[in-house]
Amino acid sequence: MTSSFLWGILAASSLLIGGLLTFWIRISNKVLGLIMAFGSGVLISAVAFELAHESVELSAGSGMAALGLFTGAIVFFTGDWFIGHMGGHNRKSIGASHGSELGLPITLGIVLDGIPESIVIGLSLLGGHTVSFAMLIAVFISNLPEALAATTGLASGGWSRFRIMLLWLSVTLVSGVAALAGFALFENASNATQAFINMFAGGAILVMLANTMIPEAFEHGGKLAGLSTVMGFALAIYFSMIS
Repeated sequence: MTSSFLWGILAASSLLIGGLLTFWIRISNKVLGLIMAFGSGVLISAVAFELAHESVELSAGSGMAALGLFTGAIVFFTGDWFIGHMGGHNRKSIGASHGSELGLPITLGIVLDGIPESIVIGLSLLGGHTVSFAMLIAVFISNLPEALAATTGLASGGWSRFRIMLLWLSVTLVSGVAALAGFALFENASNATQAFINMFAGGAILVMLANTMIPEAFEHGGKLAGLSTVMGFALAIYFSMIS
């Protein structure tokens, strides 16, 4: 059980790394867009090969995988809509500025983005299995551009470095708890339930990608964003095969 928490922390630790990199290295918007495209490709591949494939097998024709997919998509869309109306709609926007008054919606939005991924990491440990290396890498890589973009916006909005890093540390710990919950709450769950939860996360991740990361990647990375997305997709396939 402890290992699920630690794996969740490890996957989310790239948020801390991304925040620190922003303080040390100036990254252009174009490069950041390409990194975001790469992370999008990694997550798309992880949803297809790590979540959807296994969930279809686990559901055994019960329809729970499809139900989970659409439920996750709708729940994330609704949560994202509310957070957007609170002022957190630009949390992943490259070049945006986030003032101190947006602290709560920005934090809630980042947590909303990260919880589905973290729960899946905990689920991958069920049945005595080792952690899904491909999913771990996918979450780790995809978190980097989010942290880079958000840190830049928070800093330009007047947030201190200490407050920014405290935010990333808090989100990292929440991600660890979410991974722990994914393991503890569903340790004795049926295959159909596991299929539902996996695809619930998959649906949430796909909506997040389509509404935030991919548009930002194309806007700032240009047409090269497409190639970068394919490279991320291919890398995740490779990790999925070797794991």
